[in-house]
Amino acid sequence: MQTSISEVPAKGLVSELRARALALGFEAFGIAAADARPDLPEKLAQALAAGWHGGMDWMEETAERRGSPRALWGEARSIIMLGLNYGPDSDPMALLAHKERGVISAYARNRDYHDIIKGRLKEIAGLLARRSGANVKVFVDTAPLMEKPLAEAAGLGWQGKHTVLVSRQFGSWLFLGAILTDAELPADAPHAESCGSCQRCLDICPTKAFPAPFQLDARRCLAYLNIEHKGPIPREFRAPMGNRVYGCDDCLAVCPWNKFARATAEAGLAAREALEAPSLADLLELDDAGFRALFAGSPIKRIGHARFLRNVLIAAGNSGEMGLVDAVAARLTDAAPLIRGAAIWALGRLDPLRLRAAAGLSDDPDAQVRDEWHEEMAA
Repeated sequence: MQTSISEVPAKGLVSELRARALALGFEAFGIAAADARPDLPEKLAQALAAGWHGGMDWMEETAERRGSPRALWGEARSIIMLGLNYGPDSDPMALLAHKERGVISAYARNRDYHDIIKGRLKEIAGLLARRSGANVKVFVDTAPLMEKPLAEAAGLGWQGKHTVLVSRQFGSWLFLGAILTDAELPADAPHAESCGSCQRCLDICPTKAFPAPFQLDARRCLAYLNIEHKGPIPREFRAPMGNRVYGCDDCLAVCPWNKFARATAEAGLAAREALEAPSLADLLELDDAGFRALFAGSPIKRIGHARFLRNVLIAAGNSGEMGLVDAVAARLTDAAPLIRGAAIWALGRLDPLRLRAAAGLSDDPDAQVRDEWHEEMAA
């Protein structure tokens, strides 16, 4: 049942909600009608049919609800979209040249943003409910809701050619949260796409993950592969992964609109020193307990020790650092097949003779022998 609010009180209520959002640290606020993007079901269906979601089966399983806010909640009439700036204080790509260090995506260098945003969204939603009697639902990237196109509809920015929301004020660095309500609130004008002829984000992608502008094939995206993908990193993407141990910021960081961005003012999102440029040597030593301790409260914790060490070992193999050989070799007998397999590949890159000795091989090592042993050990 729709909650009715007259036009004049609605404008005053929106002003109050906007002011409260700004006081809570949100720097972008906009409203869209729940049915503002009728094109989403078709676009989602095309992406799923092409297989661009990779192993994220939950996208296909929730496709009907994901395609429309009204399908997710039939009573929804308006969506309040909010953005929290997480801009880094330095170029996230600078560390790619320091092969002995692990690169962690800017968004994951401190507290999990879900924990920071959700409570604040609930406070704003509660204010709306108290003032209007409206029903509300709060979402932070964990429900089948397409936040980026809805944020575009609400005027927060536009989906760039890299498919991430771009803001004139904050570049590519906005976390998004959504409040669905059955109240009819005055909608903001949608933001026009403003990428122009620029395609730096497409050109810089090390794995060519964009079939076309505004399209992303997750199966080729390093952020998908080293976070969401549960198995071994496909061989063709291991060298391009470089020293990225969690996520990839290349297409975001290169966007020219970032020149207007500024570092986050949110203390919980400022990078922890230990996660700004961790040494691969230290990361290779992490056991499960050490992993959990280091990444307590971080989104990195959710991928687990084995997947993270898989990433670190790939980075070690790409580093050319002979000082890492012993630490890599020590992982050849790890209890986790995922770690063992990555260690075999990494050692083969760093020290083929050491790998040959570990495998008990007598002939000259070659890629085929290493791959066969990798498959046996990873089985």
